[in-house]
Amino acid sequence: MAVDMNIKELLVIGDSDLFIYQVQGEWTTKNVKILPYLHCVKELCKKFTKIKFKHIPRIQNEFVDALATLSSMIQHPDKNYIDPIEIEIKDQHAYCFHVDEEPDGKPWYYDIKRILETREYPENSTTSQKRALRR
Repeated sequence: MAVDMNIKELLVIGDSDLFIYQVQGEWTTKNVKILPYLHCVKELCKKFTKIKFKHIPRIQNEFVDALATLSSMIQHPDKNYIDPIEIEIKDQHAYCFHVDEEPDGKPWYYDIKRILETREYPENSTTSQKRALRR
């Protein structure tokens, strides 16, 4: 698919260290069942100007689980085509980028403090927020 989309640079992430190290030429195999697959991948690699393989242990490969979940949820009319997904890899978890600044400029705990002091809910609070605050 990446070849058909004319992609020139590719990052391949996999949990099979055996396969990744064989493709990179660091390991060799005599297993006749794996050789055709390995040759096919090496031929495909020639179609990219830059290709990088990254090994991630299966236990840490949450990304694959997320993609598998996404693929099971998407139904495309053309079974031979999948819309590309743009993925940006971050150095930190997404919650580290969350901004804790309130639109009114007051700290996050201001409304809670005000409710405790006045025993009145803000005008814009929802029923579920009120229930949560009563607990």
